[in-house]
Amino acid sequence: MKASRLDKRNVEKVWGRQHLPRAFGADGACPVGEIWFQDRTGGDAELLIKYLLTSEKLSIQVHPDDAVARTRGYKRGKDEAWLIIDAEPGARIGLGLRREMTKEGLRAAALDGSIEDLIDWREARAGDFLYSPAGTIHALGPGLTLIEIQQNVDLTYRLYDYGRPRPLQLDEAIEAARPEPFRAPFQPYRHGPGRQILAEGPAFVVERWTEAAGGQLAGEAKRPVWLIPVAGSGLIDDEPLAPPEVWLVEAQSRVRIDPGSEMLFAYPGDRIIEDLLVDTRRGGGEILPDDRRTYVPPVRISPSFYEDE
Repeated sequence: MKASRLDKRNVEKVWGRQHLPRAFGADGACPVGEIWFQDRTGGDAELLIKYLLTSEKLSIQVHPDDAVARTRGYKRGKDEAWLIIDAEPGARIGLGLRREMTKEGLRAAALDGSIEDLIDWREARAGDFLYSPAGTIHALGPGLTLIEIQQNVDLTYRLYDYGRPRPLQLDEAIEAARPEPFRAPFQPYRHGPGRQILAEGPAFVVERWTEAAGGQLAGEAKRPVWLIPVAGSGLIDDEPLAPPEVWLVEAQSRVRIDPGSEMLFAYPGDRIIEDLLVDTRRGGGEILPDDRRTYVPPVRISPSFYEDE
């Protein structure tokens, strides 16, 4: 089975943008906040890949973990991760609280609006990667373009929405939330030349590849791989690779990553696939030594396709 290019679907959001980057098509009458990449068959994939484009603050919100979600009839909860593609000056992401508090205190802060000052707001920079486990109280500010990798479920509980006329899910959010400072669940590391492990569970793995490579991309049983070009070019099964596309690989596929490119690979599970991309180029040799040096994100990513016309 060859890799499949996933279909794009624009999703309207009150906090989205009417003027879209040229790669996402013509501007519309309604603001677009998310671009979803999905299999046209409509199957229940474990992961969902999106682009998010913000012009206003999103609600302060939380997603339930697997256990809580299943008590409410859903198949899974929602961990999510973000790679920031572009951030306007002053753009921020809120992740966790500035201090630990009780759930009763969290409810009171959500009701009187003081929760906005309790959120741990941090400057967002292009190239930053963040993994937000289910239960993390979070919010995105305006001026962001990012790739989101998430468990595939449309399940969000709003704690606070800045007075917008949208329903809150306060009881559900209080139950699901961990009202405490954010603690990164994983420290990214290098795993061979040009291969960085950005997240290794608990729900999924994200890898970033930045050096030229070519070979067989092979997932494991029940672990399909999502390939997300971020910058540059390449080939997959003799089809061109370029942003802003997403490909789903459910069996072996031939992949080439051109020099100067950046690709993300995402797949379910809490451990890496060691032989994810086996270098089959003549003289290529092994590309997978375990080298756990600290990952240093790039200063800025500026793929030309994100620029406005």
